Amino acid sequence: MPSFMTFVLRLFLLAAGLLFAAGLGLAAAFMLALWGVRAAWARVTGRAAMPFIIQERKPNMVRPRRAPADITDVEPRTPQA
Repeated sequence: MPSFMTFVLRLFLLAAGLLFAAGLGLAAAFMLALWGVRAAWARVTGRAAMPFIIQERKPNMVRPRRAPADITDVEPRTPQA
């Protein structure tokens, strides 16, 4: 009986792996088809086919604060018109 259960488990894992591989293949085929349609449309309209570019967003730059000892006393001025 244990050998039958291991056979069923192996069969299940094989089916799951094949399903996963088929999903990856379909996703890659869809992306390739999308890229081909985009390149064909660029050729038809006479424009250059731009590559897919994902621009990195830089994290918010936080300016380092100066220590209070670095600030000097300033005399106020009247605004000039």
